[in-house]
Amino acid sequence: MSDHATSESRTEHARPAAWLLRSRVGPLQRALAVATAVLLGIDAYVHLHDAHFYAPAAGSTIGEGNLFRAQAIVAVIVAVALLIRPHPVVWAVAVLVTASAVGAVLLYTYVDVGALGPLPNLYEPTWAAAPGKLASAVAEGLGTLLAIIGFVLSVRAGVRARHVRD
Repeated sequence: MSDHATSESRTEHARPAAWLLRSRVGPLQRALAVATAVLLGIDAYVHLHDAHFYAPAAGSTIGEGNLFRAQAIVAVIVAVALLIRPHPVVWAVAVLVTASAVGAVLLYTYVDVGALGPLPNLYEPTWAAAPGKLASAVAEGLGTLLAIIGFVLSVRAGVRARHVRD
């Protein structure tokens, strides 16, 4: 192998793959997307697994079990979207989904809000009532943090790409 071929192959290996440049998704952002998707998966699993513990409340149009199932479905959709294309809009939705979930579990653990419109009273002043409640809350909290970081990195990558084009 000649010196020219060796230096050329090193240069080739040093450049990012073409798909990585087109997608503007670096390895850190991709790792954050995978980690956030895993945390959303934990959230979805717990919500699906624990939904049967919550029978519909008398007089409520939306049962807590159905809210759990809806949360699980949304978490799975967002996790898949992050894996396919971690775009700033998807990151923003991931922030909203994870932050609203952790916010709800904290609120309804420590505050008796009561029924809100069609929603039943979701107050549950313990972490031991459902087996996955604490795991879900931790996954949602960490997911929120990672999604915020992913969003910031994604926006910054877009800004850098626009500056390079201009």
